Amino acid sequence: MSDYSTHWTKNDLSAYLLLYCAHADFIETSEELEMVKSKVNRNEYERIHREFEADNDFQSIQKIQHTVHRLDLSNEQIEEMVAEMKDLFFADGHFEAAEQAVFVGLRHILKNEEE
Repeated sequence: MSDYSTHWTKNDLSAYLLLYCAHADFIETSEELEMVKSKVNRNEYERIHREFEADNDFQSIQKIQHTVHRLDLSNEQIEEMVAEMKDLFFADGHFEAAEQAVFVGLRHILKNEEE
């Protein structure tokens, strides 16, 4: 069994989540990438982006779940991440069906980890 633990900070997790969201429709818009870049410095962004690009969907979800659990985020922090994801999905003016499905799935992962 693989180890999906990370040493990410909350900001790293946020950047990774937003990259995951940006890829929901397989197109990273400049607006979406600017949102991601606003979460971390340039070196951290490049590191997180390289890691994201190397991960498959299963690995991404496992890393997100494990990191949310490890960080033991408060309800307020989780709601903040959910709001950031929603903002990213609306950054290009469209909230496509694929994006909606990813949003619902990630929101479920984030909120279930708090219980």
